[in-house]
Amino acid sequence: MRFDIITVLPSLLDSPFAHSILQRAQNKGLAEIHVHNLRDYSTNKQKSVDDYPYGGGSGMVMQIEPFAACIEKLQAERSYDEIIYMTPDGETLNQKIANNLSTKGNMIILCGHYKGIDQRIRDVFVTKEISIGDYVLSGGELPAAILTDAIIRLIPGVLSDETSALSDSFQDGLLDSPIYTRPKEWRGHKVPDILLSGHEAKIAAWRDEQQLARTRERRPDLLND
Repeated sequence: MRFDIITVLPSLLDSPFAHSILQRAQNKGLAEIHVHNLRDYSTNKQKSVDDYPYGGGSGMVMQIEPFAACIEKLQAERSYDEIIYMTPDGETLNQKIANNLSTKGNMIILCGHYKGIDQRIRDVFVTKEISIGDYVLSGGELPAAILTDAIIRLIPGVLSDETSALSDSFQDGLLDSPIYTRPKEWRGHKVPDILLSGHEAKIAAWRDEQQLARTRERRPDLLND
């Protein structure tokens, strides 16, 4: 799977993709992440990629030409399953979306800045618009990193334990159950006896009960869907 991320701040994405699971996925050849500097496609000497909005108002708008030039160059080199724009008014990212995107091949992710990108880029090129929550950040780089992480960890072979991603919170529409490791007792707090019993069926039933109880307490909205 290949990710091409278009941004005005490529160095902001150096760290998220150079460590842990994302780094291992790239080293294994299971994922490719390529970051493109939008300013390299600017049409002026100043390498600016923004301009004032038509109709007035505050802020600046990212121009059409740099995005179009970069996207079309990439499309001339290979096909893409999705061109995704990270935006606060997009569909809110959830596990179902990540699962679906993990079955795709190549994708382009656009990182907005300022007041956003010219609507015509969204109309002509973008196939999916995604938000990571009901709040506004300074740019789309961190959301792009979050989306990439959520997708790559689902690719077969990325995690050392193939069943780990399947047992994460939200995979079955519920939050995960409480988890414990050694020691059995810490400052008077003990691991539930059921987890020490070795009885797999009873442990599975306990975890199911805990998932439902935790979801009902913390995210009842998930039970209403």
